[in-house]
Amino acid sequence: MKQKQLGRTGLSVSIVGLGTAFTGMRTIRAAHVPYEELADSVDEELGVQTVHAALEAGCTLVDTAALYGGGRSERLIGRALRERPDLAARCIVITKVGRTIHGQDYSYDGVLRSVEASLQRLGLDRLSVVYIHDAMGVPMDEVMGRDRALGALRRLQAEKVIDFVGTAADDPRTNADYIETGEFDAAVVPRAWSLLNQYAARRILPAAEKHNVGLVIATPIERGLLATGPQPGNVYYDRNYSPACQAHVGKIQALCQAYQIPLLAAALQWIPRHPQIAASIPGARFPHEAVANAQAAQVPIPDAFWQELEPLIRHWDDCCNFG
Repeated sequence: MKQKQLGRTGLSVSIVGLGTAFTGMRTIRAAHVPYEELADSVDEELGVQTVHAALEAGCTLVDTAALYGGGRSERLIGRALRERPDLAARCIVITKVGRTIHGQDYSYDGVLRSVEASLQRLGLDRLSVVYIHDAMGVPMDEVMGRDRALGALRRLQAEKVIDFVGTAADDPRTNADYIETGEFDAAVVPRAWSLLNQYAARRILPAAEKHNVGLVIATPIERGLLATGPQPGNVYYDRNYSPACQAHVGKIQALCQAYQIPLLAAALQWIPRHPQIAASIPGARFPHEAVANAQAAQVPIPDAFWQELEPLIRHWDDCCNFG
């Protein structure tokens, strides 16, 4: 799979990685259930198989967090890497601190404990990137202070426990605030960049370009809508797409069909065409989804397709559930 550099980190990552927020969850009970209520539904065996499938298919970037599955995501990733050291040797795991299923904690000691626990669950002694996670609604000085989360991560950098520091917030406005400080090497950006959502162009991309912050895009296929196209009766986790938005996806899908290109391939390969964006991390609950995502990154797409697609790329507020 094609690799790109993650901004000023210099790390080389696959243009499609594995997002593990829902990995190993056999069912997602409803469209708007708080994530914390899903944490206990992780099937570890299924999750391990999914990680193996992603890595075997060419993904070299695995995104997780202390929040995901209440730590189960990190644990199953650790097991997957131990079982396949050949795959682990070329895998970069990135994780996050500050938010767990018990709430937010951006204290100095809390972040140190969180990183230590993540390392234990992952079976690693060093992390390439650790992101401050979901600091929405928290004053920046309570996150950025020397005696707060960022200070703790700087200490861990000095001790060579982590290499780089990032921001990852489910609210693009919060992500923009942190990227604009210039303090962060990388960012995970959900809800802000896809064929249906270009919110990142307002502040995130200009700030990332200014500071050479490496961007990884989460929710690139809009909870599956850009994987399958519109399907009557489908319920999408944390989304409520209008009929007009779904009809527009149908137009994009028709263009893909004319070129015999999977919609999923167009959606995922469009993301890293922006020079500041290194990769996307579509979620995969099952092995076949991880394989499909990785294969989509490797489908040949001619320049003529991108030229015809350009007029169809527009922003829909349907994809922005942050107010």
